[in-house]
Amino acid sequence: MATAAKTTKKASAEVKIEKPKALPKVQKDNSVEVPKIPSGAFYGTGKRKSAIAKVWLFPGKGAFYVNGKDSKDYFTIPQYHGKLTKPFETIGVLAKYDTVISTYGGGISGQADASLLGISRALLELNAEFRKELKEEGHLTRDPRVKERKKYGRKKARKGFQYRKR
Repeated sequence: MATAAKTTKKASAEVKIEKPKALPKVQKDNSVEVPKIPSGAFYGTGKRKSAIAKVWLFPGKGAFYVNGKDSKDYFTIPQYHGKLTKPFETIGVLAKYDTVISTYGGGISGQADASLLGISRALLELNAEFRKELKEEGHLTRDPRVKERKKYGRKKARKGFQYRKR
């Protein structure tokens, strides 16, 4: 019995757990060909309200993919697509990096703002000297505003029930 316990300890000590080398796969949608993400990509995470965006940057031609779709197909409103390009325009490297974004939670507006923050953080990982320009434009500030919770005894967060004396 004692020898069996020792061998199991040795066997468990020999097993090495390694981190996955490849990043999550991005699915193809319609005819859009989404590039595979290399292991040398730069990563950044952005949050806004309840939306979370995971962003990977890698050398390319300036393409944007959001949840497996082209960014113009995902963010149909031009203002939201413009938020994705702002950090690149601030630094002046718009057509040098491809961007793959995975977003979930919240709405389209929150996801666009979360993506902007994620791209800015990924650019900082790429080069720390970009901090000054990004900070001046406000791209590195996480917007802390979230919906206030409903309180008991009230109709909404602050709105009370109608009071009628007579």
